[in-house]
Amino acid sequence: MSEDPDVASRRIARESLDRDDATGWFEHLYAAAAEGSAVVPWDRGTAHQQLIDWVDESQPDGAGKTAVVVGAGTGWDAELIADRGYDTTAFDISPTAIETAHRNHPDSKAHYIVADLLSPPADWHRAFDLVLEIYTVQALPIRLQPAAIKQVTELVAPGGTLLVIAAARPDTQPDEEVQGPPWPLTRAAIQSFTAPDLHLIQLDQAPSPSDPTILRWRAEYLRD
Repeated sequence: MSEDPDVASRRIARESLDRDDATGWFEHLYAAAAEGSAVVPWDRGTAHQQLIDWVDESQPDGAGKTAVVVGAGTGWDAELIADRGYDTTAFDISPTAIETAHRNHPDSKAHYIVADLLSPPADWHRAFDLVLEIYTVQALPIRLQPAAIKQVTELVAPGGTLLVIAAARPDTQPDEEVQGPPWPLTRAAIQSFTAPDLHLIQLDQAPSPSDPTILRWRAEYLRD
């Protein structure tokens, strides 16, 4: 009997992490999913509901503005942002994810490219009016999260907005008890996206629509 796709997804991640390859498992997972032998747990076939809610509430107008979607996967979140008028760059470390995004959205206005959050192009430094980070930092081992958070914040242009959506965990839960992926973010981790000129202006915590026992952060930041 073939392996359950959910089980395969966790196995692929664990094998990569056991090789001390903290990011290679994304490509292995997307490639296996493209072949039908695994599933990408966060690939919903639609934009994230908390992103949809934020767009409905904020009604952002992207005309003349730039946006970047971190860890864009197969592109559903990027499509929503591009439809709001932003000149949208959407990147992922997985070439297969980007290939799938192109295939899913052949007439897209978004620019899908392969890039590494931990080593982004130099010309992205503080270049985007809207930065969207959903589930990418939490997909990295805790030891890499501070560096990833720093890179996310450095994408935000002066006057720009950062939106972070992530699973939440209590600050009292020791890191060593978290058997990822994912490695949900503490309140302290959410607060660490701030800087002297990057301010947390709204923080919400709500149950996941699919599992009320799982809490999600939705945090919005604004750069001076």
